[in-house]
Amino acid sequence: MCLAVPGKILETNEENGSRFGRVQFGGITRLVQLDFVPEAGVGDYVIVHVGFALSKVNAEEAERTFQLLEEMEMLEETQDSGSPDSGSPES
Repeated sequence: MCLAVPGKILETNEENGSRFGRVQFGGITRLVQLDFVPEAGVGDYVIVHVGFALSKVNAEEAERTFQLLEEMEMLEETQDSGSPDSGSPES
């Protein structure tokens, strides 16, 4: 099953014409491509799927999603399944 997860942007940078950010998902951080959400900045929450931020989401919606994932015991799954596309854990 594919899952898009909200994360909080901790920092942003540009590299070779693309915009990237270090995004926090619960207890881990990943490098995420931010080109699809040019309006997103540090402190914003974004919905991320396979290493790409797809849209911005408000903090309340992000928190509600985290709570639902924890209830479904899926948040740990997303933390344990680091894929090459989403960067390597930095924490």
